[in-house]
Amino acid sequence: MKIKTLLVSLGITLGSLTAVNAQAAEPEYSFKLHHFLPPMSMAHRQFLQPWADKVMKESDGRIKIDVYPAMQMGGKPPQLFDQARKGVADITWTVAGYTPGRFPKGSVFELPFMPASAEATSMALQEYAETEMQDELDSVHILALHTHAPGSLHARNSQIKQVSDLANQKVRAPNKAMAEVFSNVEASAIFMPVTQMTSALSKGVLDVAVLPFEVVAPLKIHEQTPYHTEIKGERGLYAQFFAFSMNKKAYDKLPDDLKKVIDNNSGIPLAQHIGQLFDNYEATAREVAVKNGNSFYTLPESEVAMWRKQAQSVTDDWIDDMDDDGQRLYDKANALIEKYRKQVGH
Repeated sequence: MKIKTLLVSLGITLGSLTAVNAQAAEPEYSFKLHHFLPPMSMAHRQFLQPWADKVMKESDGRIKIDVYPAMQMGGKPPQLFDQARKGVADITWTVAGYTPGRFPKGSVFELPFMPASAEATSMALQEYAETEMQDELDSVHILALHTHAPGSLHARNSQIKQVSDLANQKVRAPNKAMAEVFSNVEASAIFMPVTQMTSALSKGVLDVAVLPFEVVAPLKIHEQTPYHTEIKGERGLYAQFFAFSMNKKAYDKLPDDLKKVIDNNSGIPLAQHIGQLFDNYEATAREVAVKNGNSFYTLPESEVAMWRKQAQSVTDDWIDDMDDDGQRLYDKANALIEKYRKQVGH
């Protein structure tokens, strides 16, 4: 009896070990996800790494995604979309506006005074992309497009209270449209990725950083820019749009059940989730500047109207540049933002 009991016990133990080993088996598919922000950034901690973990869990460990922040795989932020396209990385996340002219239809979401909350605008952008941007995005498998919360102005030397205060100042332009806006008011517009801004501010290369607070905090830009100007209301000053892309061959080689795992973590639900993360963290990151003792100013409605007037020619030019389709695309983007703004309540 003792021998039989021992064998039964041993059998159970071996069975348990077999189950553990099965769970710990090598994944069937391993992918590399590359992005430009540091590992302490909200995007890395709350979006990209949890997304990779969720895909692994829902695939029962068959898909493993290693995340490489801060350009650890080499190159520069504007090259990330092509890294996904060429398979240098399997998945990348980057700012589409870092390659001006690459996504002309998508750039409607970068126009001044377009964005609502990141949640609503991201959902609108994703629906718009699925119906209007296939030709601009067909070289990769798109997981989601999204925006950040509307950006603010962060100044080194004095509070920006009216549009004329930007004259002769060196202002970071986040994208082509906003570079044109700042040039219209006689500012010196300087285009650069966020990763270069801390150094540029410390050296006096920039006077005014134009960013959402969610980037200001992790890069400690608030320590160099004690004056913050905010534009509030249903539509903010500007937003960037981001592309979360997967190499087509990497996606296509997956069996149907694993493609479904990726698909279940893509599209409008993912765009909405990312937008919510950016909206929530905007308020959290702003508090870092508050606790630093920085000064805040909200543009009154009368001044916002002046800014809108100065920016209108940029929107008009975009519509003209898109030829006969410009007005339709602009109206569609606006309508989608309004649709989702009402749906989510902000």
